[in-house]
Amino acid sequence: MEESYTVEKNEKVITKERISGSEALMKCLMAEGVDTLYGYPGGAIMPVYDQLYKYQDRIHHVMARHEQGATHAAQGYSRISGKVGVVIATSGPGATNLVTGIADAQIDSTPLVCITGQVSSHLLGSDAFQETDIIGISTPVTKWNHQITKAEDIPKVLAKAFFIAKSGRPGPVLIDITKDAQFEEFDFSYQKCIGIRSYKPVPVVNKKQIEVAAALINSAKQPLIVWGQGVILSKAEDIFKAIVEKSGIPAAWTILGASALPTSHPLNVGMVGMHGNYAPNMLTNECDVLIAIGMRFDDRVTGNLDSYAKQAKVIHFEIDPAEIDKNVTVDIAILGDAKDSLTQLLPYLEDKTYPDWHQKFKDLYAIEYDKVIKNDLHPTKEGLTMGEVINQINLETKGNAAIVSDVGQHQMIACRYTNFNITKSNITSGGLGTMGFALPAAIGAKMAAPERDVIAIIGDGGYQMTIQELGTVFQQRIPLKIVVLNNEFLGMVRQWQQLFFDKRYASTEMTNPDFVAIAKGYYIDAQKVTKRSELKLAVQEMMASDGPYFLEVCVEKEGNVFPMIPSGASVSEIRLE
Repeated sequence: MEESYTVEKNEKVITKERISGSEALMKCLMAEGVDTLYGYPGGAIMPVYDQLYKYQDRIHHVMARHEQGATHAAQGYSRISGKVGVVIATSGPGATNLVTGIADAQIDSTPLVCITGQVSSHLLGSDAFQETDIIGISTPVTKWNHQITKAEDIPKVLAKAFFIAKSGRPGPVLIDITKDAQFEEFDFSYQKCIGIRSYKPVPVVNKKQIEVAAALINSAKQPLIVWGQGVILSKAEDIFKAIVEKSGIPAAWTILGASALPTSHPLNVGMVGMHGNYAPNMLTNECDVLIAIGMRFDDRVTGNLDSYAKQAKVIHFEIDPAEIDKNVTVDIAILGDAKDSLTQLLPYLEDKTYPDWHQKFKDLYAIEYDKVIKNDLHPTKEGLTMGEVINQINLETKGNAAIVSDVGQHQMIACRYTNFNITKSNITSGGLGTMGFALPAAIGAKMAAPERDVIAIIGDGGYQMTIQELGTVFQQRIPLKIVVLNNEFLGMVRQWQQLFFDKRYASTEMTNPDFVAIAKGYYIDAQKVTKRSELKLAVQEMMASDGPYFLEVCVEKEGNVFPMIPSGASVSEIRLE
């Protein structure tokens, strides 16, 4: 991607103004529409922070309490807004602390531009203080990265960075700037990048393939749609809904695809994957045509690939050619942006209903409801369940809140049971499964969408990985709602230990601090719920609060999440208990 690039006409922000590299960076960010960035200052990035002080009325800097928190906050900001998230950090440990969040963004296709300071260019390779080869370290987990050693390169590289991050299949980009390049002066001008020679981020849709796919779909007797985040990233929700309604095909979702179609939609048949719903998992191995839209056939969705949908013809709508035939061999590949592809597909589809096929989904849902769902949402046993907490939140928010979940049992319960009426409402760490994601990501989400209720659902384990970000909530006065479902275990690991390791609970039981006292130490209103009779009022008080609010709910210690597909098993071997 070191090729020349195409610029927008008449997009010069400033022509031939002599300024420093660090000031040029500020002007580049403003030209790209950046008004919020997340970061943490340090020696090698100090010239940039000095200029940021000058431009603080134009760009709002949010100081996280850890650089990993900054990346997750930028992810949350991006995921709910659709904009590029921006992160800034110093060299050495500052840069390496970004890597987990960058890797998370890479696998979940979240556009970030991460800017790191670096030691002066004459010190590169000398093991100078806080020098780390962040370009080498980040190469496997970025869409593109680049090191700048001359101030004059800043505008061109930044323009490419933003274009690459947000174009095609989005992802994170890292730009490393040496300290001398930040001080050096040059004649600045800026033009946005709109294309790079040899980089074709969006394949052109093949009309013939659309016609072939439509014919196969129209001839199907038991078709199934599985959609992923690609529907959301391409802003294809409306055309996707039209496709589902016209075709009459049952549609199931991956966790990152959740909320693209309202939960209550009659053709929404639930979640696929390891802890997904019984019907769509079972019937994946009975459908005759499987239509995958904007999803990548992750192993948590497919289970054992040797037995995944072998009876079906597979149609894959995908923007990234690398995903075609990577895990599942497909019969028809439709490369292109999902919105464009689905728009071209719609006129070819016939109106269908499939009453017998839909009845199979209803029958299997009834089995799941009787064995699992009613016990999760309306338990008769004494201990509080995670499911009933989510159900109470549904009742208060009417399905209009954005839910930011961490990783573990609570994540699967939140994804399974939250009612979503609005797109971009399920923000979670999907591919990397990063504990500690939710609190900082919820900070970014709330800042990007202040008009929406944003609720972080977190386990007691993951919460303590980034608990220091309560300081960011307090300092920035972010009216975020934080719910910790406390079972005093690393719950998902404990569940596996129970089911597959003869209940040897090695290093999974938690001895927790007083979470309410910690929240109050940050001047955040807080309370703790231990009884079912306290839950409704507590959730109502939380949602009625004008400021940040922390709610700890003590749930049953050894509750499990079902259904469950054991690792390496077929999707049709899903367990209900």
